[in-house]
Amino acid sequence: MSAPPAAGAVSTAARSSRWRNLGLSSRLLLLTLVFVMIAEILIFVPSVANFRNAWLNDRLAGARIAALVLEAVPEEALPENLVRELLQTVGAETIALRVKGARRLLAFNDMPPMVVDTYDLRMMTPFRAIGESFGVMVRRGEGSLRVIDASPMDGDFVEIVIKEAPLREALWRFAANILVLSLLISGITGALVFLALKRLIVRPVEQLTSNITRFAEHPEDQTRMMRPSGRSDEIGSAEKAVAGMQQALVQQLKQKENLAALGLAVSKINHDLRNMLSSAQLISDRLGGVKDPTVQRLAPKLLQTLDRAIAFCQSTLAYGRAEERPPEARPLDLHALMEEVRDAIGLGEDGIVFWENAIPRGMRIISDPEHLYRICTNLARNALQAMEASPPPEGGRHRLKVSCVETPQNWSIDLADTGPGIPPAIRQKLFVAFHGSSRPGGTGLGLAIASDLVRSMGGSIELVEQPVGARFRIILPRTRPK
Repeated sequence: MSAPPAAGAVSTAARSSRWRNLGLSSRLLLLTLVFVMIAEILIFVPSVANFRNAWLNDRLAGARIAALVLEAVPEEALPENLVRELLQTVGAETIALRVKGARRLLAFNDMPPMVVDTYDLRMMTPFRAIGESFGVMVRRGEGSLRVIDASPMDGDFVEIVIKEAPLREALWRFAANILVLSLLISGITGALVFLALKRLIVRPVEQLTSNITRFAEHPEDQTRMMRPSGRSDEIGSAEKAVAGMQQALVQQLKQKENLAALGLAVSKINHDLRNMLSSAQLISDRLGGVKDPTVQRLAPKLLQTLDRAIAFCQSTLAYGRAEERPPEARPLDLHALMEEVRDAIGLGEDGIVFWENAIPRGMRIISDPEHLYRICTNLARNALQAMEASPPPEGGRHRLKVSCVETPQNWSIDLADTGPGIPPAIRQKLFVAFHGSSRPGGTGLGLAIASDLVRSMGGSIELVEQPVGARFRIILPRTRPK
């Protein structure tokens, strides 16, 4: 049997749970009360000590005046009732003066109460004053206090003995008054601080949280989007950021809906298109029996192209519907693969675009042939369409050059053209579907598909800056990461 949890641990866990369940307003109210109480203590405690010092200094001031009178008049010249009246006016039981080490008792009552504590105001510190003040307040009894301070004349110090009870009553009366006043001021201040913080911070944060929650329930409802209040502080920045994120999310949801609709439409078209391609494949098989050399040379490439088209139809536009087939890396002839790409995009010897295959013959790399073929075909076809839509360089033709640099870590394949290049406005979303095309009517799917395929093989694709045209670089690792 496991031992039951300790009571202290259960209590701490319960308090922590209650604190977590409190709202922002409740937490702010509790923290405001705590801070106000701390401020109240910091105001109340020194005030009591200062009042005690002022009360004692008033008695000492009277004692100094009385000492001057008593020193100036011979002792036998003052009647006893006048001495008693002088002591009563000062509020002291005895008044003594120390001059050159000799203590002289100037005035006293017959039976002063027993002294319970001595206060030397010449060596008083704030913390000592606080401790002595509250010591008087909590002490009981009818004792006396001996108070010492600097002498008004050439003496060492003046000393009085006073009853403790009047000081205690004065301290309690002052403490009650200052407590009520401090609570009133602190309460008003705390309420104003709480209301100000609630209006300036808590309420906008609650509205921001409520808007996020409402928007999360129906993100397609644009009426629930955040409308920034126009504030220039951090909350205003948060409102603008939330509004921007919600706008981007709405656009992405619309794009997802468009992709879903596109996938449904392609699925419907796919069935009939696959049957058409199968019929074309049967006709191409018959062409293979024709003895014409040109037919013999082109028929295998036509069959290979039809096989690829049928395979693409079987996947029903895998980019929009399902996951791509995992890449199967194996050795391939990169120069020959690029020649297949050239045939696929229809580049001849005498077109307006000159094809330059700078990859050495027989250069072999390790990659998925079908994936790399699709990547390079998409890039080459985009480059060809861009160059066909722009005037050729002076005194020559457009050029589409493919090259490869081999390092111990990877293969770097470049496809560079002399077309108009990529506009800066679309470079941030170059590999995002429906955003990365600068050609009228283009969808940008080719670059998005190419990017996905390269990443599936552990590589990367990037746009390299060059003075004229566009250069795409495909980096494939020699050893595919696990």
